Amino acid sequence: MRSISLNQLIPVLQVAIGPVILISGVGLLLLTMTNRLGRAVDRIRALAHELRRAPESERPALNRQIETIYRRAKLIRLSIVLAGFSVLLAAILIITLFFMTLFEFEAASLIALLFVASIGSLVGSVTAFVWDIHWALLALKMELERKTGDRNPPC
Repeated sequence: MRSISLNQLIPVLQVAIGPVILISGVGLLLLTMTNRLGRAVDRIRALAHELRRAPESERPALNRQIETIYRRAKLIRLSIVLAGFSVLLAAILIITLFFMTLFEFEAASLIALLFVASIGSLVGSVTAFVWDIHWALLALKMELERKTGDRNPPC
């Protein structure tokens, strides 16, 4: 490994700032997603407790709610996994940039592939997250129907 000068390192640091900002932003998304997952898990536990004590007539509605929230939890898990994979790819991208500078080799296609894969994983994560929001509204509608008895609640 050869010694590199500060003048050679500064452009690499400048290029690495983009993936670092991506990592920071995705970290905030991960915080939101893990909070949503915790709330979904807590809600399923509460509904399961309620299910054990519920009369037979209320059990199908509670089971539908549990199934819907469980589906949401799986979407949130997928979203978290894809966001984590996006961060991992961004970190590998940064390391690759530094190794390319240290060992003086060119791998533009590898850099492009890592960047596109990282952003693609982030797009998948956000897509799953949006689907979770859709299912959250369906779960709310089911709960309103169960509590009010109205098949068409005002939502």
